[in-house]
Amino acid sequence: MAKTEAPFAFDGLDRVMHEKARLGVLSSLIAHPKGLAFGDLKTLCGLTDGNLSRHLQTLQEAGLIEITKSFENNRPQTTVKLTRNGRKRFLEYLALLEQVVRDAAKTAGEDFGNARLKILPT
Repeated sequence: MAKTEAPFAFDGLDRVMHEKARLGVLSSLIAHPKGLAFGDLKTLCGLTDGNLSRHLQTLQEAGLIEITKSFENNRPQTTVKLTRNGRKRFLEYLALLEQVVRDAAKTAGEDFGNARLKILPT
């Protein structure tokens, strides 16, 4: 099916990134190029240890993040950071999300341009 036939199919949305918790993890990591400690990431995203671990596994298998385990003051330290490819893919994903918002706003008859998003009346 051609793009013009299904303009709202959003085929480019990556389901690995589009899940709420993983979107939070990637958003946290893009702001911290040197990476984040597991505990800090858990706090920022409001996740449990097990839930965060499972999402990190998915992101790691997709090649979006790397996980480093080390010791700091004789305590295990897990650090998570975006891979170069993960950063590139996430920025492309964000650009696509921006396009989704522009398309939806255009369809709703609003022109958001670079302005802040307003809540549309129901």
